Amino acid sequence: MSKICKQCPRQCGVDREDNIGFCGMQEQLKVAKAFLHMWEEPCISGTNGSGAVFFSGCNLKCIYCQNFDISQNNYGKIITVERLQKIFAELMGKGAHNINLVNPSHYTGAIKQALLSAKRKGILNVPVVYNTNGYESIDSLEEMEGLVDVYLPDFKYFSGDTAFNYSSAYDYPDICKKAILEMFRQVGSPVLSSDGLISRGLIIRHLILPGHTKESTRILDWISENLPKGVYVSLMSQYTPYYGADKHPEINRPITRREYESVVNHLYKSGMEEGYVQERQSSDIKYIPDFNLEGV
Repeated sequence: MSKICKQCPRQCGVDREDNIGFCGMQEQLKVAKAFLHMWEEPCISGTNGSGAVFFSGCNLKCIYCQNFDISQNNYGKIITVERLQKIFAELMGKGAHNINLVNPSHYTGAIKQALLSAKRKGILNVPVVYNTNGYESIDSLEEMEGLVDVYLPDFKYFSGDTAFNYSSAYDYPDICKKAILEMFRQVGSPVLSSDGLISRGLIIRHLILPGHTKESTRILDWISENLPKGVYVSLMSQYTPYYGADKHPEINRPITRREYESVVNHLYKSGMEEGYVQERQSSDIKYIPDFNLEGV
């Protein structure tokens, strides 16, 4: 069996048992935090919180990443598949409404093992959320079919040039579109319980970037034209200049009220009424988790 890593679209071809891939990680699981996350979408966080597991490393490396300590600097602790299962159980024991796998793309093999084993043992009895930047391999997504209940992808860029400038991934738009369609094939539109918690379905996140409202409107148009109205869109205004944003003056600022209102108005004009619109005041570093190995 080949050891060459092809888990994500980078296809960097590294043997991650002995070397480091583009994601900055070897094959072993590395986790920076596992806790009850109260700041996800309401149908995910609910009243008790989402059982969020933050994985270290990243296959995208956005220059403005607010989680750069774990995505770029690779902070975290190496754990076993067995320990990951126990983390799932501990989070559920604290009342987590779901298990929220944050940035899992480069660990799909190990995560699949953990989920399969946890389900066989009867440990896992809440929905599994796959919380991703949208830069996903179709093969890896197919491997997760039946194990993931809720897909929560970003749709960051519509232009290859923009994707290359900020994430070194010119092919991001095409990859993300195909990934989102595959996610929808697997889980469909959101299904919510009587208490407003999601049990299954697709929610597409989009972060509005300063100076890039046309990208936002084109993304919303694509969603409207290619997916049913029942798919949720989570429009996010929390962009805060962070990490390497100061090297790109055009995004080295929060979005303006005019930019915010322009994209929100386009969302409503598109007829997409299901989902969430984040208040513009959400742009604040206080919403960034403290990565301190809690729960690991």
